Formats: sequence, structure tokens, C-alpha cells
Amino acid sequence: MKKFISAVAAAFIALPLINIQSADAISFPLKETIQSESAIVVNLDVGTVIHEKNADTKQMPGTLVNIMTAVVCLENCQNINEEVTVHESVFEHLYESEYKDDLIWIDICNEDVLTVTDLLYAMMLTSSTEASETIAYHVGDGNTDNFVKMMNDKAKEIGLEDTHFTNASGAYDPNQYTTARDMATLTQYALSVPLFETISTTYKYNPSVPNPQNHKSHEEWVWTNSNIMMDEKDTSFYYSGAKGIKTSNLEMGGRSIISMASRDGNKYLAVLLKAPLQNEDGYDEYYHIEDCIKVFNWAFKYFSYQTVLANTAEVGELPVSLAEGNDYVLARPKDEISLLWYNDVDTATISKDKIVWYNNKLQAPVAKDEPLGTVTLEYSGEELGTVELIAVSSVERSSSKYNWYVAKMFRKSSWFGKAFIFAGLLSLLYIVLCVYSYAVFKSKAKPMKPIYAVPKVDKNAQPRKKKPVSKDK
Repeated sequence: MKKFISAVAAAFIALPLINIQSADAISFPLKETIQSESAIVVNLDVGTVIHEKNADTKQMPGTLVNIMTAVVCLENCQNINEEVTVHESVFEHLYESEYKDDLIWIDICNEDVLTVTDLLYAMMLTSSTEASETIAYHVGDGNTDNFVKMMNDKAKEIGLEDTHFTNASGAYDPNQYTTARDMATLTQYALSVPLFETISTTYKYNPSVPNPQNHKSHEEWVWTNSNIMMDEKDTSFYYSGAKGIKTSNLEMGGRSIISMASRDGNKYLAVLLKAPLQNEDGYDEYYHIEDCIKVFNWAFKYFSYQTVLANTAEVGELPVSLAEGNDYVLARPKDEISLLWYNDVDTATISKDKIVWYNNKLQAPVAKDEPLGTVTLEYSGEELGTVELIAVSSVERSSSKYNWYVAKMFRKSSWFGKAFIFAGLLSLLYIVLCVYSYAVFKSKAKPMKPIYAVPKVDKNAQPRKKKPVSKDK
């Protein structure tokens, strides 16, 4: 099983405050050997594979293709209550096909008038070739090849990577193939299509249109589901809680079955492909039914929901700088993780060591329930799920440590560098101004040269007469 806990989060909603995380699968061994070459077992409540065997090996689907025939019909037929006339010409070419004995023919006659719904019941319960080919012809607008193209387009749409269809009835064709995994994917999709589950899990059905010309007693015209696990009168194979969904028998592809069963609030889907048609003595055996009962018994007995990681568990711790008191913070899961787990394997063997922290260096303050990282659960190298880790408690910041830290860190900050450059530029500007001022001051304080101290004489001016000096003085 490759995707073991892939949708487990939705499964445990009945328990409050419990979140079941997505995860990959682990293939746990069956208690008994099965004859089917390929198998896959899925818990439908959570979409979780709990066992697989050759799940990706290509096999011949046979009439299991009717599941896709029903899906395409239900999704594309405008009116499933529309009455359709059955024309033998649509499918008579199969009467002489190489593996005609693989085909199932029931009491549907030429010119019978049935609703599309009637045809779907006939096909899903009995594998009626008449019904499947008539549906393909009707929905394919008179061309079964168009319908087959619709089948393959749908297969691609829902991710069936190893499946290819060549006909709607399941007639043998080497180019028509699938895998157990693809069939499980298809069936889970089909169960979400309105009316499919109702039709495929019905045990008996009486057509809605009487057709008295070909069927004298309408009450006796009844189709029964080919899955004998639903037959309460069959003491050998009846399985309480089993329903539908489809069986197949091919000379080249063995016996196959897709069925589901519910017990104690759990629902499982089993896909079993290519079980032998006969035993070693050449007698017919229903190994596919036996295998189906084995895997259902195993699933119901050995699997339960178990808490593998409580939301109170301390998973790890991170150092916290500038903290008041403890310089670390403990981490716990944000949600409690419960898994659909195999009872024979101790949950203590699940590894919880794969921790990824969002930040390896924390600085106080740290708030309680603050996201810190994630932890991934692993078993035997397979990932089971991932859950977020949060702080168990708050961590306060120390004022003294913080102030000292700020002081030390300021010189490393970009602002310190900018301030230093700015101060340097101011200092340089101041020095330049000082030098300039000094130069101006010195230039104004210089003494004048003598040549510039003698007054200039006008040569054309008259000589100045001397004033007579008084003799009394």
C-alpha cells in the first residue's frame, strides 16, 4: 500500500480536537495468502490504501469496464428515464467473436423497450452485453466508437494512468487493460456519481417497462447481482455487509471482483484481479470471492484508529536568545494525530525525529502556540504524515539582555555606518570651512607695501606757497 494515511484527516471527525494528517501508505501483510494476482484494499472512510499486491501490474479488466460505462452514461445522458429500443444489430457482431464465451447474454430481446436506468441495472448486476452495447450506442449518438473515446477521455481526466478501453462491454481485447490501483481510483470516483452506488449495490431488480410480448410474466423478469457474497441463501460465500460492485470472468484474464463491505462504522473496498478460474484438478473455483472474504476479515479485525502523536507531547526544543529565565522553548504538535493503524505493529515504532524548524535561531519574546516548525512521522522509510509544531509556553524577553544586545548590535547596523559617514562628511566640511576662513582672515591682515603709501603728485598743479613765519614766535 503506497498511500496509507493519505486522507486520514477526515476520518476521525467523530473525536473532538483530533486532526488526522495526510500521509503515504505502508503495505502491511495479509494473514492469509490470496490467489488473485493483483489486489488493493482501501478504507473508503478516509480513502486510505491498507494493502496492495502487484497493484500497478496491467491486467485484463473484462466486465469491470462496465463501471466506466456506467459513469460515462450517468454523466452524459440527459434523461436516464428515457426509453430506448434494444436493437440486436448493435451487438450481433459479438456472437461469433473469438472469445464469445466470455460474454454474458441475459433475457433482453430484440425490440425490447427499456429505460436507460433499466439498462444500467442490467449491465451492473449481470454484466449484460446487450445492455452495455445498447448504452454505448445510445450515449455515443449511434456510434459505439464515440462512446469508447468518451471512456478513455474520462479515464485520463480522473488520472487512470495505466488503463485503456477498447469497448464498453468488457469483451476480450489485448489492447484493453487496467490495474488494481486504477480500478480502485475509478470505483471511488464512480461512488461519488449520483445513482451509481444505488445501482451497483442492488441485489435484485425488476425492469420498469414490462415488454409483455417477449416477457410474459413481468414479475418474474428479475435480474440478480452476480456478486454471490450478497446472497443470504448461499451459506458458502455470503458475507454480511458486502455490497456489489462488479464481477468479471475472462478465459484469458481469470476471475476478478470489486466489492465493498461495511462493519462497525468502517467501510472497505477490495479490488482483486486475475484469480484462477479452476483449481489444480480442473474444477471451477471462486477464488476471487474467497480472496475478497479474506481481505475483508483481515481489514475489519486488524485495523483501528490509534493516536500516534498527542498534542501534548513535547517533540523538541529550540534555543531562545535574550530570554528571561529559561533560554529555550519546548515544541508540541498543533494537532493530535490519529491514524488508521495495523494493530500488530506498535505505534512506538513510528519515527518522530524528522523535524524542520522555521527558524533555527529564536529571539525572545516567543508567544505561546507560536508556530515553530513541522514534524514528519515515518515508518519503514515511508512518510505517514506531517503536523505543525507550536510553542508549549511563552518566553519573555530580558530588558537588560536586550539593551546590551542593542548596544552591541548598533555598530553593526546599517544606521551606524550611515551615521559614521554622515559625521565624517560634516567633519570634513567643518575643516574646509575653517581653512577657508583662516585664509580670508590672513589676506585681510597683510601690511601694505611702501610704494602704495606715498601719495600721488599732480605735475600740472601750482607749487604751494609757504606761509610766512611770524617773528614773534
